[in-house]
Amino acid sequence: MKGNISDIMQQAQKMQADMQKKQEELANAEVRGEAGAGLVSVIMTGRHDIKRVSIDDAVFSEDKEVLEDLLAAAVNDAVRKVEAHNREAMAGLTAGLNLPAGFKLPF
Repeated sequence: MKGNISDIMQQAQKMQADMQKKQEELANAEVRGEAGAGLVSVIMTGRHDIKRVSIDDAVFSEDKEVLEDLLAAAVNDAVRKVEAHNREAMAGLTAGLNLPAGFKLPF
């Protein structure tokens, strides 16, 4: 019995270390969100920090509201891509855990 508990504890510690490593990788990953066929783009980290914004000169001839809408759409696109990337990356790590549907691990 004691050997089983020790094995379980070792597995839990390894899984925790793997999870922390994966979370760090995901936090440092970068995705690109775009809007207006690439006229506006943002680079966002896995922590949802925006690192770069790129706006094509052609957008500046439009109304301010158009630029605001394109920027919001590019940010939203990046957020969706970060979330999808994180889900896919964590799926492999949690595949054998039999977690309940909708269970979210902390990020």
